[in-house]
Amino acid sequence: MINAIQHIALVGNPNCGKTSLFNQLTGARQKVANYAGVTVERKEGFLTLASGRHVRILDLPGAYSLDATSPDEAVTRAVCLGELAGEALPDLLVCVVDATNLRLHLRFALEIRRLGRPMVLALNMMDDARRRGIQIDVAKLSHTLGVPVIETVAVKRHGAADLLKAFENQTPRAPHITEDAEQIDIHAQVRALLAETVVMPRTTDQRDDALDAVLLHPVFGLAILATLMFFVFQAVFTWAAPFMDGIGYTVTALSDWTTSFLADGMLKSLLKDGIFAGLGTVLTFLPQILILFFFILMLEESGYLPRAAFLLDRLMFGAGLTGRAFIPLLSSFACAIPGIMATRSISDPRDRLTTIMVAPLMTCSARLPVYALLISAFIPVKTVWGLFNLQGLVLFALYFGGIISALLVALVMKRFRRDQSDHALLMELPSYRLPSWRSVGIGLYERATIFIKRVGGIILSLIVILWFLAYFPQPPAGATLPPIDYSFAGQIGHVIAPIFAPIGFTWEICIALIPGLAAREVVVAALGTVYALSGNEDAVSHQLGSLIAAQWSLPTALSLLAWFIFAPQCLATMATVRRETGSWKYVGIMALYLFSLAYGASLITYHVAEALL
Repeated sequence: MINAIQHIALVGNPNCGKTSLFNQLTGARQKVANYAGVTVERKEGFLTLASGRHVRILDLPGAYSLDATSPDEAVTRAVCLGELAGEALPDLLVCVVDATNLRLHLRFALEIRRLGRPMVLALNMMDDARRRGIQIDVAKLSHTLGVPVIETVAVKRHGAADLLKAFENQTPRAPHITEDAEQIDIHAQVRALLAETVVMPRTTDQRDDALDAVLLHPVFGLAILATLMFFVFQAVFTWAAPFMDGIGYTVTALSDWTTSFLADGMLKSLLKDGIFAGLGTVLTFLPQILILFFFILMLEESGYLPRAAFLLDRLMFGAGLTGRAFIPLLSSFACAIPGIMATRSISDPRDRLTTIMVAPLMTCSARLPVYALLISAFIPVKTVWGLFNLQGLVLFALYFGGIISALLVALVMKRFRRDQSDHALLMELPSYRLPSWRSVGIGLYERATIFIKRVGGIILSLIVILWFLAYFPQPPAGATLPPIDYSFAGQIGHVIAPIFAPIGFTWEICIALIPGLAAREVVVAALGTVYALSGNEDAVSHQLGSLIAAQWSLPTALSLLAWFIFAPQCLATMATVRRETGSWKYVGIMALYLFSLAYGASLITYHVAEALL
């Protein structure tokens, strides 16, 4: 028995299926955080073996070598060597390799083996290997390496059963490495291992080649990518509508039922005008966020995202970025924070800084509730050209505007930097595979959990603070204006309103922008609270969109949409930029250029719209 094992670390190259294997082993029993003092994600989960013993499993960042060239690889190396402060040396290293690409993946496995730590080699994607006709002598490979070699299929329900048995029944030993093996070049060892243990088919995988001939075509490939993204944004509005309506009616009914037992007063106002009017409005947009991430996860699981990076490399290269920036920028559609953190996989400091500075221009999911509110309020539900949803078209245009803006800002940064040299893109294209529904489900569960925790945490706190500022002090006797005009929030809004008057913002919008610095979703919740305390409780509980459609002009709505394409980032994003760059200078530059772009775009949009409408 291997009762000594308490900590297991999964290591491997990117695209080896390591995270799918991690999900298979741990299910939903996992959490994500940063390593102490290092802005690199630590994903850990817990596994209960048949014996009842609990094991902690780390999913380490993907690495091509222990000779680290990026913060990601540096953390993986430090954990494997027991050199990372606050992280125990793993009792067992599970090196996950892609069985269809052993020529590349065995190199890293041999580096791990040379550490002399107890290890297991997990031959993942064995179903794909057999389908392609790849024959692997597992017993001989295990004997030659001196470590257990276990076949796995991470995307199948019981694809890790043999690995679990290995955890339970085998005693892992450090591999015996002869002096000759230490002196032999790793590339030579890989060639020898392949010659002795692997029989490759005469032809490559025809399915991958056929798909790549179309999907990587310089013309058709880009057209397919654009069509795919266009379809995603159409689905965000079309598919989510019934679920959003259901959540809205549920929140309204719960609000009416809960407050019906209370007399008019402060507590009833807090519940109805603050919590339900604010948080209920934000929760309505959860279906749209989950639909967007469903497609992103499906594309990631299928192996398509690296190919999208390859397709866009030429375009991004011209703007001073690299194709490797595609994944961090795509991650920024979820939130700029993980997107900025994902730049640690970019080894060149210049390219990494450029990607960090433009990542906030990607439309994060926190902006989606604001977009959805304004689009549903001011853009009619109609079909364009007999096929497309007009609201989806507008949403696509907003996301596309953010992408184009990022490329333009990167181009400007390229013109001003001293180092004008270019770097080629080198990346592995994994095999196409059917998405793992388990991994997709876990990913959606994590996203929903993060969203709900934000709603119940920071957003709730900010809404309560905003309600307090909007409720106190109460208006004097004989007051003729709505109570909120006499409140602290109303006074603040009227003070800063002249600054934003040239771009068409009302004082209610000005109030909502303040808590929006902490979390973008709060803008929608804040508008619900502000208008509820302005005497529009019934309208807010019915639909905030109808209320603002009646009170705002179309130029104001368009101006606010333009603002949120460039709007200065939340404080958490700014703090992440500070940790990643180690300098407040870049935080200041980012805040200044984003505010300038936002104000300028809103100013132009507002006055052009007023002139045309």
